[in-house]
Amino acid sequence: MLSEPRSGRLAAWGNALLAGHVSPDDAALAIVGGDTVHRVEGLPGESAQVGLTLALGRLRALGVTGLRLALPAPGHPLGLSGPPEFNARALEAEEAVVCFGAAFGLVPQVYEAGPAGDVHAEVVWQVLPVREAPPADVPSLGEAERELAEALRDATEVLSKLDVAGSGPVAEAAIDAYRARAERGREVLAPGYPPRAVRVLELAQRVGLLVSLAHDRGHGGAVSSSEMAARSQALRPVERTARRAQVAAYNSLVEERERGAR
Repeated sequence: MLSEPRSGRLAAWGNALLAGHVSPDDAALAIVGGDTVHRVEGLPGESAQVGLTLALGRLRALGVTGLRLALPAPGHPLGLSGPPEFNARALEAEEAVVCFGAAFGLVPQVYEAGPAGDVHAEVVWQVLPVREAPPADVPSLGEAERELAEALRDATEVLSKLDVAGSGPVAEAAIDAYRARAERGREVLAPGYPPRAVRVLELAQRVGLLVSLAHDRGHGGAVSSSEMAARSQALRPVERTARRAQVAAYNSLVEERERGAR
């Protein structure tokens, strides 16, 4: 939750490309981000792996008009629509992209190499068939924003009750540091996204950071295993809300386009 998921970058910049807001090369560069290279495997009509620029163009030619993010977790197939084989791969990766307009999905496989301190990541996106159906449990932007406001209050209250330092100035300092790192050299979402989507995503990341801080405080040996379990149970609904809001933000451009076409 703290960093932008690779599937989020692919969905956001892929949508910006499909809507004509960015060039193919700029979209591919933004999607790769700090990784070394991204390749796409299993693309219809291609017998070998291809680059992102070619893959995005081919998906458009196959009828893809938008890309949706999925962030599934055990017991929560958020953003998925099946079939079971695709859902299982997405759950293993904890993320995926589901195409709109053609029945394809992409799941990232990350390969890391290099010596300590100089590790680089290479990503291979596996193209798989998906079921054409509404994605599971994705709220509207308005719903996500309202739920996040409640989740932020709940997270702060839970952390205070559990006597976690993450509910006070320590958390605020960590959030400010994270925000500075996250905003340095990157654009939130991609060109063409509505300001409300950016606002929802930033708030979702803030809530997710609070949850992560709570877990980090719990794994340092200062609390018992039963207290850690209680903390995880109390924060699980908050984390779920943050993930749902993150997906709603990334998917908002597709949802907006779909509503306009009705």
